[in-house]
Amino acid sequence: MRFPYSLLLIVFFCPLGLLAQDAEPDSVKVVDKPERPAFESNFLIDNPTDKLYLKNSLEVVFQHRFGTISGGENDLLGIYGAANIRIGVAYTLHERVQIGFGTEKNRKLQDFNLKLGLLQQTRSGRIPVNVSYYGNVAIDARKKENFALDQHRYSYFHSLIISRRFSPNFSFQVVPSLSHFNAVPEGAQNDVFGLAFGGRYKVTPNTAITMEYTMPMTDWDESFEGVNNPTPGFSLGMEFVTSSHAFQVYLSSLNGITPQANYFFNDNQFFDGFDSILLGFTITRLYNF
Repeated sequence: MRFPYSLLLIVFFCPLGLLAQDAEPDSVKVVDKPERPAFESNFLIDNPTDKLYLKNSLEVVFQHRFGTISGGENDLLGIYGAANIRIGVAYTLHERVQIGFGTEKNRKLQDFNLKLGLLQQTRSGRIPVNVSYYGNVAIDARKKENFALDQHRYSYFHSLIISRRFSPNFSFQVVPSLSHFNAVPEGAQNDVFGLAFGGRYKVTPNTAITMEYTMPMTDWDESFEGVNNPTPGFSLGMEFVTSSHAFQVYLSSLNGITPQANYFFNDNQFFDGFDSILLGFTITRLYNF
């Protein structure tokens, strides 16, 4: 009787087939998805957030800070008073790279800024926080008689934005920073280290309460005339968002809009009364290409 070679081949390859079937589930990798963004726009109130839009997105921002609420007679809560304004744009080159430009009324600051997404919080908690870099170079465009040298026009800001989306309703960020001005009054420091805290709590799907505290951490020599240590800033507001717009209205003790200006020049205390509180708003519009 002939040996059934076909049966031999089946018996020989059967174990390999069984091994392949057993090994298949181990070869399937589980994708750990990034957590949803902690914030809805590029600004919480006074400080940038880690928000990065999709590639080829353009955000246009209009930031307005009125005068102090009790700035003078018939001032209508500072609305008729001296205002500070910044208009800016931010373009997303890559899902982790954003460049921008803005122009501010006070000190005629023209800022060129960069934001980089370094780490993304994951839904599994394997990466518990988002970490982003935000920095700018600002040029003071006032008349040349305000400066002894052209390089005195320049200032710089560097920060790490560390944020976490704790729940669908609550997000929080901590922002250590370094601000630098090339020219400062005698007795002041060229560099100021700072720390900002900020949170956002959603009360409806499209409405949130926002809060920020901005704290300079470098002491100056106040024995020099006209030199005072900058004071911390506090802001409280509401945010209303849609898929392409964000509208923020807030009360703040900070008159500056470019970050390094707030860390260097603020002298308002939020809880000192209406003489130190300003009404402001921010409007953003997002375009996708």
